[in-house]
Amino acid sequence: MGLIDQTQEQYYEGPDGVWNSGDENYGSYQFTSINDVINNFMIAYVGEDKIISKIKRTDVAFYAQRAIAEFSFDTLPSEKALEISIGPALYMILPQDYVNHVRFSWTDNNGIERIIYPTRDTSNPTAATQDNDFEYTFDNDGNVIYANESTTLARFNSGYYNPVANLDNSNFSTGELINLYRYGRRYGLSPEHAQGNGVFYIDKLKGIAHFSSDMVNRIVTLKYISDGLGTDAEMMIHKFAEDAIYKYIAHAVLATRANTQEYLVQRYKKEMVAARRNAKLRLSNLKISEIAQVMRNQSKWIKH
Repeated sequence: MGLIDQTQEQYYEGPDGVWNSGDENYGSYQFTSINDVINNFMIAYVGEDKIISKIKRTDVAFYAQRAIAEFSFDTLPSEKALEISIGPALYMILPQDYVNHVRFSWTDNNGIERIIYPTRDTSNPTAATQDNDFEYTFDNDGNVIYANESTTLARFNSGYYNPVANLDNSNFSTGELINLYRYGRRYGLSPEHAQGNGVFYIDKLKGIAHFSSDMVNRIVTLKYISDGLGTDAEMMIHKFAEDAIYKYIAHAVLATRANTQEYLVQRYKKEMVAARRNAKLRLSNLKISEIAQVMRNQSKWIKH
């Protein structure tokens, strides 16, 4: 019996009978659900005369979720994207399932994404309020009162930054001023500053990304990774990584059992590492023709 349980017409038209209306599940055959992974593991690895004689399904489900989370960071293609327009406040609230960013970019009039680089030259420190004698002010409970916004962030957002004393009345945006050594002063400039696409920094504690003043009204895209556990629909495993998930679960189960012989733990650790390496190679999607094209480009004097 085959694994495809719908006709080609049902696949292309979806439940409502209309092409590409949003209720279809195009490309789903490349993935396996976490429930299928758990069921397959229980059949293949658990039982009498098998490597694991007995285990609760809930334990297998726990290790399967841990495998998805671990693989989502560097093995499974779990990159997501969010596009917003940056307002005058110059910030973006990070998505609910955000773990780490891949890159920020802004979109020009031709639809080309221009990379926005992080800056290490500013931050958003917690700002304590002070009186005229520069002493901390306290509330009725004796706790220090903190400002809603730091002076550092306010100046970053306003574009006020003039480290070169002889450039009076300069009207530069923050992105320009961070790499300010223009006008014959670019020698030795760090490559991260030698660009005009603006800058950002992430306040990880508050979950907010702040942008330089030249990003206002621009369309910004955040590409980021999650742990793959946000929703049931996300807990899908690419078939290239399915075997590596099984090896991960088997090793995790054996490694946490008190009476497991060490050679079995090491055996499945080696198998897990090898399977994960194979999954990375398969998911990298390298093509011989693309590699050949890159190698041919190395002989050119001028590269675009």
